[in-house]
Amino acid sequence: MNAKVFTGCGTALLTPFKSDGSVDYEAFAACVDRQVAAGIHFLVPLGTTGETPCLSVEERREILRLTRKHAAGMPVVAGVGTNSLTGTLENIRSLEGVAPDAYLVVVPYYNKPTQEGLYQYFKAVSEAADRPVILYNVPGRTGANLAAETTLRLAAGCPNIIAVKEASGNYSQISTIIRNRPDRFVVLSGNDDETLSLMATGADGVISVASNVAPWEMVALVEALRRDDMAAARKLHYRLMPLFKNCFIESNPIPAKAAMARLGLMENVLRLPLVPATSRTQEIMDQTLSELCPKK
Repeated sequence: MNAKVFTGCGTALLTPFKSDGSVDYEAFAACVDRQVAAGIHFLVPLGTTGETPCLSVEERREILRLTRKHAAGMPVVAGVGTNSLTGTLENIRSLEGVAPDAYLVVVPYYNKPTQEGLYQYFKAVSEAADRPVILYNVPGRTGANLAAETTLRLAAGCPNIIAVKEASGNYSQISTIIRNRPDRFVVLSGNDDETLSLMATGADGVISVASNVAPWEMVALVEALRRDDMAAARKLHYRLMPLFKNCFIESNPIPAKAAMARLGLMENVLRLPLVPATSRTQEIMDQTLSELCPKK
């Protein structure tokens, strides 16, 4: 599949739970329908935002099946990364029969691998995977940074590695990747608040948390940037900035799920070790929603 289909705004989908802790598949399907109605460009279930480490294999398969069923033909990227090669390949095999269009593979967490270890790990995943691979660099969660040089080495040497979701927050590092990448390689912001700055300097889009809450607005922001309408993009950026910021005042996806519950789209239920937002966070998210007034 051409990497360029994974550009624009992709939503890192939340996983709704019922009050008894079971997955609310009906609410999940409705959320996917809402994303499609908003014109989102691709969907990313089973990532960090979806509380995937707390999902069973059967739940992951059903979530991916529903995503594909309701996605109206748009590309679907599934998170499969773990902190071991064996675990990641097992996740890929577990999705056989409901396979996504690409796999999102996070930097292995906890292990703190060297750059050579990261290169060898992602190379092995790409050679074993039956779909394209998107790298995911988020050192704030994994404890290890995928350096620009390693990303570029993988981009040049592994044809099945087609993109990177960069959430390091290191503008210099990401700019180095954008400047030196192969033409076929896609760079996506992993932080909503960096969408404007990165796309203005050559990135291809964003994998967004905020677009769960405000998909119409995020699509408008990305499309303004695609057509170089910086006046419109800046206006949307500043309108969305409170949401960008407040979605991370507690660990993602706690604030976003609180906002979605206020919108009546899911219950404010998470699986341990995550717990619902504090009363102060809920107040902040309520105020954010009242100012943004997103469409439902």
